[in-house]
Parts: sequence; structure tokens; C-alpha cells
Amino acid sequence: MTRVLVLGAHPDDAEFFAGGLLACHQQAGSTIRLISVTNGQSGHQSLPSDELVLRRRAEAARAGEIIGADYVTWDFPDGSLQPTLELRLAIIQEIRTFRPDLVLTHRTFDYHPDHRAVGQAVQDASYMVLVPKILPEIPPPRIEPIVAYMVDLFTRPCAHRGDVVLDVSEHRETVINMLNSHESQFYEWMPWIDGVLETVPTDFDSRREWLADWFREKTKRRIERFCTTESTVMPTLIEAYEISEYAGKPDQKKIQLLFPGKRL
Repeated sequence: MTRVLVLGAHPDDAEFFAGGLLACHQQAGSTIRLISVTNGQSGHQSLPSDELVLRRRAEAARAGEIIGADYVTWDFPDGSLQPTLELRLAIIQEIRTFRPDLVLTHRTFDYHPDHRAVGQAVQDASYMVLVPKILPEIPPPRIEPIVAYMVDLFTRPCAHRGDVVLDVSEHRETVINMLNSHESQFYEWMPWIDGVLETVPTDFDSRREWLADWFREKTKRRIERFCTTESTVMPTLIEAYEISEYAGKPDQKKIQLLFPGKRL
């Protein structure tokens, strides 16, 4: 049984960037644990932060239930994250206790400083997780986990390699269902950021259809960037993963196991 750990910066990062792969792992019977490193306190234009933290914890828990995953929100403050020793040790502890085969996280090249901080902290933890004298009360894993960076489209200083590119179109509805759980983000905060808050419907069915259209536009560039195959039926959702050079080195057999789904 494969064990998958996602270390995202915010509640909703795991499903937005890797929801299709997570749905594949649910089908395969994998054990999935989703971590939001920050508490999500800054992701709203009007709600008080203490109310928002509680709301986002509940939203994340509902999203995790859709794929049978444990979704945990840590207490690091949203918008102020740094790749500190405290964060590194928290990540080492999580990896040692959960014992994942695959860890998904952000690259260190990203628009959001919280994303960059998580990616850097995971990179820093990748070797130290094997050192017995670091957190000696928790034994290091016998096998070094594979770390992979979730999809992004940034090109400077270097572009995402897309070592594994998946057509996860069959799981698009599951991903949208997970995103739909994050009402504070995808019906309030993100539309406000995009300047389209007034276009969000109020009734449930129309609102979910609006979210599906919004998500399609947000992920369209993934298809343009990573879909290089000629096909009569174009994918509707693509995810790409870059294998970290700082952690375990998988062979092709292990990559097939860790990244189930339709290859592009």
C-alpha cells in the first residue's frame, strides 16, 4: 500500500495542484495525508482572521473526506511563512511519523512566498530526515521517500521539468468537488482577487458550474504547456510533477507505482 503525503502551504493547495493524482491514489487504495502548513488566516478580504482559520480548517476537512484523506491544518501564520529550523523539524517529524513513499510539495520558484518557503523547508528536510541525531526520539525512515514538486508554470530562474505528466481528466469532477468545499476561497476570496466577485451565483448548482468554468480557465495553460501529444480528444485536466534531486531516487517501476494514471 502506497502512502502519500502532501505538504502544501495553504488549505486548498493540495487539491488545486495535485487533486487528480490524489484521486488516482484513492482508487488504488493508497493512504493519503494532506497538510496545510499555514493556518490560512490571510486568505480573505473581510473575514476576521480568527474566524477564517476555523472556517478553513472545516473546509479542508470536508475536502479531505471526498478522497478519504486526513487533512490537517498546522498553525504557522498564513502570509508570514519562513523556511525556519522550526518548520524544517516539523516536516522531519511528519515524514518520520507518517512514513510516506511519496511527498508532494511546491517548488522553490513560485509567485507566493509561502509556497517558496514550504518548498525550501522540504528540500532542507530531505536529507536531514535520515540523520538519527536530528530529533533522536523519532527513528528515521528505512527507505528515503521520493519528493516531487507539484505543477506550476513559472519559468525563472528555471521552468518546471514535468518529469511525470498525467492526464487526470477522468478525475476532474472529483477535483472540482474538493475545491467546492473551500467556499471561502473559490466563491469569495479568489473571485475578489480576480475582480469578478459579482459574477459568482448564489444558488448551489449554478455556483458549482461557475467554479467548473473558473477552474477550466485557471488550468488551461497547463494543457498548452505540457500536452505535447497529438490526440483527437484533448485532456481537460493535466498535472505535472518534477522529481526532486534532493530526496529518494526512483526507478521507472517505482515511478509507475507512485504516479498511477494516464501518461502524456
